[in-house]
Amino acid sequence: MTPRALLLGSFQAALAAADPLVIVPRHLPAPPRGRTIVVGAGKAAASMAKAVENNWPADKPLEGLVITRYAHGYTGEDALKRIRVVEAGHPVPDTAGEAAAREIMALVKSAKPEDLVLVLVSGGGSSLLAMPAGDVSMEDLKSVTRDLLACGAPIQEINVVRKHLSAIQGGRLAAASAAPIRALIISDVVGDNPTAIASGPTAADTSTYIDALTYLKMYRITPPVSITRHLSSGARGEIAETLKPFDPVFDKVENLVIATALASLNAAAAFFQRHGITPMVMGDSVTGEARMIGHAYAVLAMHALSGSHVLKPPMAIISGGECTVTLSGANQARRARGGRCTEFLLSLGITLDGCEGITAIACDTDGIDGSENNAGGLLFPDSLPRALAAGVNANIALATNDAYGFFEATNDLVVTGPTRTNVNDFRVMLIR
Repeated sequence: MTPRALLLGSFQAALAAADPLVIVPRHLPAPPRGRTIVVGAGKAAASMAKAVENNWPADKPLEGLVITRYAHGYTGEDALKRIRVVEAGHPVPDTAGEAAAREIMALVKSAKPEDLVLVLVSGGGSSLLAMPAGDVSMEDLKSVTRDLLACGAPIQEINVVRKHLSAIQGGRLAAASAAPIRALIISDVVGDNPTAIASGPTAADTSTYIDALTYLKMYRITPPVSITRHLSSGARGEIAETLKPFDPVFDKVENLVIATALASLNAAAAFFQRHGITPMVMGDSVTGEARMIGHAYAVLAMHALSGSHVLKPPMAIISGGECTVTLSGANQARRARGGRCTEFLLSLGITLDGCEGITAIACDTDGIDGSENNAGGLLFPDSLPRALAAGVNANIALATNDAYGFFEATNDLVVTGPTRTNVNDFRVMLIR
């Protein structure tokens, strides 16, 4: 197989290992005596709900509402029949998500002890399940969300702020139910902690309002007045905290993480083994600035290519996790194009500088890398000169956060459309 075919094949193997239509059915409980209410939010919400519908007894009650990103639902003959799907804004929340979140809260509050609330949680739920707390407006929530996404903070810290601005996250959805809850969770965060995935609507939270204020100060974000007022009131104890561990609410809650980034990386490793290539899984917790990680991985790849590494080519270095891209004020203003996967690849390519024998792929498993319509991209030894021939300088593209423009010029964007799953980023360096 060609390097391109091997890299794309490994990505498809990773996606298949996180397919909700395959994974969800094995974790479904027996129907209760009463109703089964399905709610959820995330990029995988529609496919998770479809898996429930496909495998739920036809003679047993089933109803509910889930929220997913625009264009991530099903239409026509594939549309769900018993569970309603609402599409809403991501990564910045909008009023469609807010209205649907309020409907979800009302549904959960209607549950009785003999019912079951089945919660479907996946990455992206923090913005999709948008229910601002107190007098925080949607416009103010949008504003602080944009600033948080641009500042380079890790998702766990961003979600600490979002949980403390929400009336439904940080365990508050669980607190609204009189019925037992089973939450099925597809993890897109390092560590797979349910409290950090979609800001933990059914999970205990150990962070505080003071932590949220600290992160805003740390990243030099000046939020709207309503947000400062709300968080400060919480820090003074005037507003109830998110639900903490050992709260009796969680006696009736079961949080099950059913798909993880590591499982997908291992599936890719098995794919390479079947093709006679030695895999080395570097783990699913690689974080940091995307361009710095790209530079470091280039050094690692050249070390392996030299033959001095304990593993010898042909080999595939595989990693997951979630890098960050910090935008300068100028690049925010000009709407930089791309995401953390293509920025990683672009930095990797600049450091490799045409080194023969090393090719790479980096893609977001949800099918959308950052601001555009691509999942990620592919890098080859001749990528930089091909881009330059098309009028795109790699160093300028990196300086202006235009990784999308670079890989568009080389015709090496990976476009899958929405995958309806999300287990974080997928990266492979193939060394032959």
